Amino acid sequence: MTETAWPKGIFSARLIHALTDGGHIASERPYDGDQVQPASLDLRLGQTAFRVRSSFLPGPRKTVADRIDRLKLHEIDLTKGAVLERGCVYIVPLLERLALPAEVSASANPKSSTGRLDIFTRVIADGARSFDTVPAGYEGALYLEISPRTFPVLVRTGSRLSQMRFRVGDVRLSAPEHKALHAEQTLVFDPNMDVGDGVSLSIDLVGDGRDGLIGFRSKRHTAVVDVDRKNALDVLDYWEPLVNRGDNELILDPDEFYILVSRESVHVPPDYAAEMVPFDPLVGEFRVHYAGFFDPGFGHSAAGGEGSRAVLEVRSREVPFLLGHGQTIGRLVYEKMAERPAALYGSALGSNYQAQSLKLSKHFRPYP
Repeated sequence: MTETAWPKGIFSARLIHALTDGGHIASERPYDGDQVQPASLDLRLGQTAFRVRSSFLPGPRKTVADRIDRLKLHEIDLTKGAVLERGCVYIVPLLERLALPAEVSASANPKSSTGRLDIFTRVIADGARSFDTVPAGYEGALYLEISPRTFPVLVRTGSRLSQMRFRVGDVRLSAPEHKALHAEQTLVFDPNMDVGDGVSLSIDLVGDGRDGLIGFRSKRHTAVVDVDRKNALDVLDYWEPLVNRGDNELILDPDEFYILVSRESVHVPPDYAAEMVPFDPLVGEFRVHYAGFFDPGFGHSAAGGEGSRAVLEVRSREVPFLLGHGQTIGRLVYEKMAERPAALYGSALGSNYQAQSLKLSKHFRPYP
């Protein structure tokens, strides 16, 4: 593929491999077998973590390495695994580095499992003025800021906490385009929800089944979570189940972490990707959804979805806040793919969260 042939839109797995083959993505070791997703690339931790005094952005003409030298408290070897403590800030050089074509930019987000563990992560590039964004034509190293908020976590070289998308141009849909796509392919399976500048989502506080389970609140002072071990932990050792007491409401306590679920099922058609964007701060003092990428095929019937609900990582801010059933809590914004991926998000790829309802991260055994 020539330097002028990169198509407009979000890159598929094939185009991510083309970037790699062209030397625009380099790594210290070959990709893992499932590292390239339908519309994103998982990023892997390198060999060293630096405990630093504070988060930072390097700013123009400054490197992340320079800031680390100034702020580091100590270095941690990740080659044999190490525990990152909650409440601390770490910077880890990633195995992947970039030499992007002039028209190709990138953005990053925590992986779904990372968000559901309340691990706060942000990608940093040299000279960056903002987190999780890499400008077109960037050449240099990538770093991940990691701050576990709820559980201490065991990580190692090669652990994957964040993912990156590559794109040419601004391909977010306008409000009329969202409406037209919804009319054609049904983006949200609820006639009462607004589709305009994205797809509005609301919270489910009624719950399914006889137990009325509506979510989970994290426990404090738990054991370590190994981020690379699936289906290994008992839910009740780490989470308090929340049930509907009949009022269809939930008071969020400050500095507590919750896993909740959207009332609506959503659908990402194969030629599109979506992202959960920050909610309007006027609707409440809480933060929803750390991990915001929705791959092509999420909730798509041909990929085993038939609509999937959005699991929400929720944290209140300074004051207690009352949530009510059906309250709008965020929106999905759709973007056009540069091409349809050969494989969609779903069971054929071993995707963990297709056809999901309320679900914790893949590290926990099924509940109840």
